[in-house]
Amino acid sequence: MQKENIVGINPVMEALKAGRPIQRILIAEQRKQDRDVQRILGLAREAGIEVRVVARDALTREAPGAVHQGVLAIAAARGYATLDDILQIPAQKGEVPLYLVLDGVEDPRNLGAILRTAETAGVHGVVIPERRAAGLTESVAKSSAGALEYVPVVKVVNIVHTLDEFKRAGLWVAGAEAGGDRLYWDADFTGPTVLVVGGEDRGVRRLVRERCDYIVSLPLKGRISSLNVSVAAGVLLYEVLRQRALKSP
Repeated sequence: MQKENIVGINPVMEALKAGRPIQRILIAEQRKQDRDVQRILGLAREAGIEVRVVARDALTREAPGAVHQGVLAIAAARGYATLDDILQIPAQKGEVPLYLVLDGVEDPRNLGAILRTAETAGVHGVVIPERRAAGLTESVAKSSAGALEYVPVVKVVNIVHTLDEFKRAGLWVAGAEAGGDRLYWDADFTGPTVLVVGGEDRGVRRLVRERCDYIVSLPLKGRISSLNVSVAAGVLLYEVLRQRALKSP
């Protein structure tokens, strides 16, 4: 079975809380008395997961280059969700659908940060392309601070076809790009919504943009011509929450 390293205190904690299948956990000798590490040890005991206290060098050898904070879990490799999986989630939760499509985010730290915000904003699923984009790596899991345990991610071959599937399911697709049809706060996000944000360098690609029902933009008052993609995604997602909160009784 393929394995995956989960590194860092928060990612390991959330993996345990989410019931992720874990083979064993390595704890650096110097960290075993820390309060957060003690919580991890307690959760591992409850789940019957093997814990080994080792020298810090052993963790570095297991996950070279990773900022492991003295905690590392070895788990089965993570699988991706399917589009059908995430389309069922809103009905199961009794919520208005909200999805996020990332058209070519290549920096793992940006992807991790976006997944963290998506989880806190209640996004029902995130879609990423198979090529020219970051996948679910250790760096992404670490940057997401555990959110990856709760946000289903779908990897697709063709973003354009996926947007067509969303539209056939009755969702409105809103792209985000400079010079859009309207400012983001003038759009109506209270209905079933798919938000599309582009990659760090090229933004939303032309064919993807043409599949969007409308394009929104964020006002930029300074000299910099764009926002970091994770910041832009956060602004848009919390505008969705704001509008829906105002509409709810």
